[in-house]
Amino acid sequence: MFGNFWQKLFEPKAFNQGFLPEADGHKVFFAEYGNPKGKVILLTHGGPGGRTSAGHAKIFDLKKYRVIMFDQRGCGLSEPKGEMKHNSMEDIIWDIKRLYDYLNLSGKVILRGASWGSTVMLCFAEKYPELVEKLLLSQVFLADEVHSEWFDKKSALFYPEFMEEMQNNAGTWKSLPEYYAELINSDNLQKRLQAANQYGWYERVLGALNPSFGKKEILDEDEYCELKIYLNYAAKSYTLKNNQILRNVKKIQNIPALLIHNRLDMDCPLYSVWQLHKNLPHSKLVIAQGIGHYNKLLKKTIAHEIRTYLAEND
Repeated sequence: MFGNFWQKLFEPKAFNQGFLPEADGHKVFFAEYGNPKGKVILLTHGGPGGRTSAGHAKIFDLKKYRVIMFDQRGCGLSEPKGEMKHNSMEDIIWDIKRLYDYLNLSGKVILRGASWGSTVMLCFAEKYPELVEKLLLSQVFLADEVHSEWFDKKSALFYPEFMEEMQNNAGTWKSLPEYYAELINSDNLQKRLQAANQYGWYERVLGALNPSFGKKEILDEDEYCELKIYLNYAAKSYTLKNNQILRNVKKIQNIPALLIHNRLDMDCPLYSVWQLHKNLPHSKLVIAQGIGHYNKLLKKTIAHEIRTYLAEND
């Protein structure tokens, strides 16, 4: 309790925040931190279904940089919360361009994203490479065949009891994410809880040495909306075409990139970011030693590597 209090107390304060003009029934929240005249860093959250926080700006020199972050459609403080209509990667990319124009930005910007946030920023860079100066990406997620094959099948090599339970529950359904998306969209609370406690938080299982399925007996609104967005995106292959990012990677091959990834990330295997690195001649790949998609040591490594990279390359 007191830790959260002191953490909030020392978080940076936004000098500007608000919503983009409503589009497709969505109001996208954004906030700006740091130097209003500084070099621009655009930042978004992971998920799908996460949210930004002031703490995301702390790793940057806020006297030098203008950090602009936004909550994707249906996420965080964006409205309406949990809405899936007109909610796809194409819509997110359009929102970033609208944000760029709405804040009267000019020239190239630095993009920062972690996990699903890296997916979003890679897709935006491939759409608008002329607007991107650098990519700062961690826990890189390409939403590709490698991930889907691993997450929904091959991870059973290490977590057979959990995968078997999910597959038995899904029965003859075409795919696990489609089955659990059907549950999370249900009006039945028990079905929602099943979706949350199993597939919804399977990535937490993959990051643990002594894992267990969640046993929550209630979902608050934020948890439900987050999982609803995540599972619906997963069921639609994250609204991307097959291996879209690597197929379009030539569009961004001249953009410098910092890529940071845990060696034993059991959620997003290192193989995918290694392929990305090989196709980006101006990229630097930092392989952190550790297990899991996220932990305190990785957080420190990310902060250190980003600060060092910017000091040497900005």
